[in-house]
Order: sequence, then C-alpha cells, then structure tokens
Amino acid sequence: MSYLSQRPEKPVVGVPMPHESAALHVTGAALYTDDLVHRTKDVLHAYPVQVMKAHGTITALRTGPALAVPGVVRVLTGADVPGVNDAGMKHDEPLFPDTVMFHGHAVAWVLAETLEAARLGAAAVEVELDELPSLVTLGEAIEAGSFHGARPEMLSGDVEAGFADSAHVFTGELQFSDQEHFYLETHAALAHIDEAEQVFVQSSTQHPSETQEIVAHVLGLHSHEVTVQCLRMGGGFGGKEMQPHGFAAVAALGAKLTGRPVRVRLNRTQDLTMSGKRHGFHARWKIGFDADGRIRALDATLTADGGWSLDLSEPVVARALCHIDNTYWIPNARIAGRVARTNKVSNTAFRGFGGPQGMLVIEDIMGRCAPLLGLDPTELRERNFYRPGQSTPYGQPVVQPERISAVWQQVRDNAGTADREREIAAFNATHPHTKRALAITGIKFGISFNLTAFNQGGALVLIYKDGSVLINHGGTEMGQGLHTKMLQVAATTLGIPLPKVRLAPTRTDKVPNTSATAASAGTDLNGAAVKNACEQLRERLLAVAATQLGANAADVRIVEGVARTLGSDRELAWDDLVRTAYFQRVQLSAAGFYRTEGLHWDAKTFQGSPFKYFSHGAAAAEVEVDGFTGAYRIRRVDIVHDVGDSLSPMIDIGQIEGGFVQGAGWLTLEDMRWDSSDGPHRGRLLTQAASTYKLPSFSEMPEEFHVTLLRNAGEEGAVYGSKAVGEPPLMLAFSVREALRQAAAAFGPRGISVELASPATPEAVYWAIQAARRNDTSRNGRTGDGTVVEGDATRSGTEALSGA
Repeated sequence: MSYLSQRPEKPVVGVPMPHESAALHVTGAALYTDDLVHRTKDVLHAYPVQVMKAHGTITALRTGPALAVPGVVRVLTGADVPGVNDAGMKHDEPLFPDTVMFHGHAVAWVLAETLEAARLGAAAVEVELDELPSLVTLGEAIEAGSFHGARPEMLSGDVEAGFADSAHVFTGELQFSDQEHFYLETHAALAHIDEAEQVFVQSSTQHPSETQEIVAHVLGLHSHEVTVQCLRMGGGFGGKEMQPHGFAAVAALGAKLTGRPVRVRLNRTQDLTMSGKRHGFHARWKIGFDADGRIRALDATLTADGGWSLDLSEPVVARALCHIDNTYWIPNARIAGRVARTNKVSNTAFRGFGGPQGMLVIEDIMGRCAPLLGLDPTELRERNFYRPGQSTPYGQPVVQPERISAVWQQVRDNAGTADREREIAAFNATHPHTKRALAITGIKFGISFNLTAFNQGGALVLIYKDGSVLINHGGTEMGQGLHTKMLQVAATTLGIPLPKVRLAPTRTDKVPNTSATAASAGTDLNGAAVKNACEQLRERLLAVAATQLGANAADVRIVEGVARTLGSDRELAWDDLVRTAYFQRVQLSAAGFYRTEGLHWDAKTFQGSPFKYFSHGAAAAEVEVDGFTGAYRIRRVDIVHDVGDSLSPMIDIGQIEGGFVQGAGWLTLEDMRWDSSDGPHRGRLLTQAASTYKLPSFSEMPEEFHVTLLRNAGEEGAVYGSKAVGEPPLMLAFSVREALRQAAAAFGPRGISVELASPATPEAVYWAIQAARRNDTSRNGRTGDGTVVEGDATRSGTEALSGA
C-alpha cells in the first residue's frame, strides 16, 4: 500500500459524520458572500445595464440620465478600466463590450446608494444599437460554419478496417439540451479597498486564484495587491469556476474608483440570462458491430454549443471525446470535436464537464442499436465492457476493468433485476395503457484536470500553543463536504480528535496559485496537500516526543491525541507535547503541497494518460410510463458506486444521491428554451425562472432509492485510499433515460428501436410512444432549443441492419 493511501491506527477518516456546517445551514446562521453586505459600512450597490438584443454594435451609450437619478453615484463603462478590459482567460470576453453578443449582455454597471436606485439608474441609461444577424440555435451555427477554438480529433486503430470487419453498421445523430446550474446562491461579490490601496474581494467563486488574477489585470495591478476570499458557496456545480471573475472585477473596479465597498449580487433572472450553462451538443455518428454485437468501429463528430466566447468550451469538448467510450472497448475510433459559436451566453463548466455529453452519445447508441441487433440492452452493454489489457481510444490503459463488472453485478444482485424483469413483463402484458421498464447503465469516469498543470494543490496548517490546529487549503466549499473531509484528513494525519481542528475560509493570501475546486479533484489535491503539511508537523513533534519519552522517534505513535512509545506505558498528551515543542522553538506551521504523479497528455495527438484513475458505478432504474400523456414516475433506483475507501461515507452517499437526481433532471426535466424566431425578442431565454424551467424536486425522487458504496475498493496512490465522488454519480442517471426508452418501446411491437429526445420530458416520451405504436421512429421530438430532428438517424439505423 502506498504511503499516501495507507491509514494509521484509529483514523478519523472513514467515520460517518454530518457536514461540518450542517447546523449552520439548517438554522440559517451560515454566512454567504451577500450576507456580508449587512456587516459592511457605506456599501454601494451595482446593477447591470443589459441590452435585450442577441447581437449588435453599440453606436451610443449615454449615462447622463442615470446620473440624474437620486442615489446614483457612478456608472461604470469601458472608459473607466485602468487595466485590461477583459474578464476571460482566453481574452475574448470584454468586461464592458462594444458589441452585444447575446440577449441580456451587460454593457455598463450603475453604482448607487440602494439597489432600487441602481435599478432605476440602469433603466435610465440610453443604449443605441446597430443590430446584426444572430445565430441562436446550434443547428444554425453548424449550418453557417460558425466555430471557434480548437478542433481536436481522437484516432485509434484502423477505423475503415473496423467498419469493413463489421457485420452491422448503423448511422445516426443526436442533439441534446443544455442545462442551467440553478445554484441556490446567485453570483455575488463584495469588494473594498483598504488604507494601503489593497483590494479585498469576497466572492462566491470556485476558483479564487483565477478570480484574483482577473481582478488584478482589470485593475492594472499585480496579484499580490489583490486578495480574494470565498467563505462558502450556496452551490456551484461548475457554474462558479470561470463566470464569477467578471462580477468580482466589476465590484473591485467600483470600489477602486469610489473608495467605497461595492456589492454585486445578481437576482435570479439576471443570473439565468447572463451566466453560462452546460453545453448542449449535437452528435453525428457511425458505428459498426460484429456478428456477436461487439463494437468494431466508431466514427463520430461532437459539436458543442459554446455560446459567444470560449470560456471552458475547449476542455469540455476534450473531456467529451475522452468519455465517449464510457465502459466499452472501442478498438477502432475516429472522434472529432468542435465548438460552435452562437449568440447566447458563454457556456461553461457543469458537473461532469463534457463527460456526461460524451457518455450520453454512446449510451444512446447502445440503447438504439440493441433492438436492431436482436439483443437485450443489458446484454449488449455487458458484451462490450472493457477487459484486462485494453486501453481507451486515447491510449490510457484501463487498469481496473474488473470494477466495471463488479459494480454491475452487485447492482443487479442488490436490485434483484432478474425477478423484477419477469414481474415487469407480466405487468406490461396486462396493462395496455401503462408500461414499466428497468434499465441498467454503468460509468467509467476519469479523475484529474485535462490540463496537467491544474493537478496541484496547496495547504497551510498552523498549530497553536494550546494544541489547537487551524488548516487552510486551496479548495472551496459549495456544500459538497470538502471542508468536512479536510478536517478528517488533518485529524487523522496528526493523530488527534476532530474537535482539535478548525478550518479557515479559503483565501488567496494563505495558499497561492490554487486550482479550481472542480474536476472532482478537490479532495485528491487539497487532501493530499493537507496531509503533506500535517506529516511535516507530525515528524517534528515525534522528534520532540521521543526526547520526552526516552525513545526513538520511529517508535513513537500519536493516536487519539496521545503520544505513546511502542512497547511502553509512557505517554505524553498532545497539548503538553505541543507546548513543549514551542518552548524548544520547534516550528509549528507548515505549508503542504501535492502534485498528481503519472499524468501525461499530448493535446495535439490527443493521446496519453490524462487521468489519475477511473471512478466506476452502476445504476438500475425502474420507471412507469402513462401511455396517454407520456407522464412517468421513477419507481426504484439502485446504485453501487466506487469511491475507493471512503473518507466520509455520509458525505459520499449524499453526493451520489444529489448527483444522480441532478443528472436525471438534465436528462428528463430541464428543458431550456430560447426564442429562435425572427421577432423582436430573438435570442431571449424563455425559461428564465423556476416557473418555466422545471427542476427536480421531492416529487421526482425515486420512490425507492438504494445507494451502496463498493467495498474493499481502496485506491492506491490517492489520499487515504479514497476516490473522487463529486461528478461521476450524475451520469448514473442514464439508467432513467434508458428505462424510459424501453418503456416507450413496450407500447409497440417487440424488437423495435425507439428514439428519445433529451431531455426526455413527458412530451418527448409521448412522441416516442406514438412512434413505437406506429412502429415509425422517424420523429425524434423536440430538442432543447426547440428544433426538430427528423428522420436521418432512425431511417439509416433501421435500414442498415445488414452485412456491411
């Protein structure tokens, strides 16, 4: 067992415990960025001047009328920026644009004594626009050839030979919707300037170091003149990885120019209309199977809707390409990726970061092709699982293929799928207007940032004279329980009770150059850094204890706050040990660092080993569908998930449950609509409130929900043998979509292939049922952007069941 993964005697990790701020959350005492406004004197409120056109050049911007509104102090425009007028890491996102690129683009910000005065001031600003043609839908962008950024291609094997060897070849396409993060806390920032002209920004951000960097270059400062703190976030899901930077920069610029604290807090409508979403995708594919239903070749093009600027679209597409294989070996593959440029908000990171989009393509293919091959979908999936010695299309060996089968078999056993499938068949035979179905899907999700440089973490651990411990690390807390795990890691490494350890808010002046809390790597990176810092301190304290106990340091152990010598009754309490170390002038602070080893990636050839390990899981979902309306309910879900040797089982089970439900929302409920007409509101987000954008709630939860962690699954080379948990469970929700497909097919003759739109809303399920009844799968139903995908996918699929 590796040094990083080995657990000491009586560890605090692995013990089920609630979230460290649970009591604060449920009592309303937890403070978020905007709560700090009421503790700050003379705050000015910022309000955006949004232009409600999808595309156009600004010909006039008159701020005078706003300044006449009582309470308005200043209007921020591009002319006020002392540094670089850009809020993006790709330098393609003007903070104060000259060209409006999406409906609701903010072109100026009004600062006022009250939020209402700022709102009235923003309404008074006069903007004249020379309107330009716009591309609103992904289809329009593809047809117009509107793309930006890199266009990677992943190649493995001999694709043409693979198709030549295939007994069956199918082609098709799939377009699926974007998704709104809908975190409970909208984007917020509070900035003030101290007497030394230092800038301090409180920001709801997943990436404080990058927020610091953007604020600095907008203000024309160096990073050491800007400090960013993230107290906690009321949800992030990737939506606060890149997008907070501009809002923090507006607050900082206003504070710099006025000398007063400035608050930016978007209301829900502003957040929905100004911030990026999960990328919607279009996929065109061709797949070949041998006579036994094993994949021989896959040729696909994935196009992401990037919106108006690049943001994180390029790495999102890269990860989609790296996950199109999911749990299946594809010996011959050619997968191309590209980013469409549209006149919509700049789409960004969202839990899974392209992985769900890539995996949805192959799962949709398997679900559509299984009936055409005369195979049960479960059997088709099982036949194509990775086996020992096989590698991904980008060249990384799959070193734990047995876990793919292990979670699959365990979920089948836990769910009793064999008996239930017989019960479902009997139910369907006697219920012509209601059908049930049970589907099983698995996942293989790579853990690490695509960009190798981001795979590093830092920490600062302080021990005070009274024996209490304060830890600082570079990760941010958005409700996912990262801080809870860091407390457990520190207590375990030092060998002390958990109450001895406290955690400080994440700040850039404590741990510099941190990576975003993203890619499910927050615990891996920051946990290993905290462990490293604590190990340094422990080694110093062991030397002190050895002199006090008359032993060798190698024979001393610190367990539950007491230092003892092996084979002796002598002991020294932790508090006494720390006090002794202080008087011996032993350093009681340490900076920890960790870099993920073994990663290498060539972005040009799209080959390498970009991931530290793979996370695995499987889910069995049973649904019941009404044939008259397409309405459905999730009767039962069983999940077995691989989190390695869990650091905090309660936290991990909560993440699995939440991730699954969020994934089910994306795939079945959350139907984003944009006005793609040629009318005056072209480009407007139509679903800009909870009243029109349906989110999963208690009523959409499975009636029975069983989550089990894979046992005896310790991960070598990861902190205390754990594995990441944040993103992978979201993709377990594919099981719900596949169950809906199978239930819709049950309304038609046996063995037909049914297409299903994504999101699979009741309307989409109804159209799938109608197609099944007609045994006509030419209509895919409405897609997320309101377009209709016709014919080609299914026509080619049903006609291509032939020797190729």
